[in-house]
Amino acid sequence: QVRLVESGGGSVQAGGSLRLSCAASGYTQTYYMAWFRQAPGKEREGVAGFYAGGGRTYYADSVKGRFTISRDNAQNTLYLQMNDLKPEDTAMYHCAADRGTYWRNDDWSRSWRYNYWGQGTQVTVSS
Repeated sequence: QVRLVESGGGSVQAGGSLRLSCAASGYTQTYYMAWFRQAPGKEREGVAGFYAGGGRTYYADSVKGRFTISRDNAQNTLYLQMNDLKPEDTAMYHCAADRGTYWRNDDWSRSWRYNYWGQGTQVTVSS
């Protein structure tokens, strides 16, 4: 059983930075892990993904060059460094994990693929 706990959200002004953390319990060393976000009235969106089995990273076009996903294997923790934040980045951010058996590369952004989810951490960016 995998349990995910996010932290690090908050309120910042546009142009600011935040680092989100997702502490995992249970085996995730070869899992797909990802950050999703959901704003009120909008669908859940894949922001960034990380395949722990191969170290591959994936990003939504809207965050490329601004966000960086990384993982600390020793701490079993996933991070999302968010720089140059914009008001449109405002959302609840969730961490997700799954074994990813037989996944294609673009499956990382499909929320229905993931079996394990954290409770979320709110990010609010003001202009």
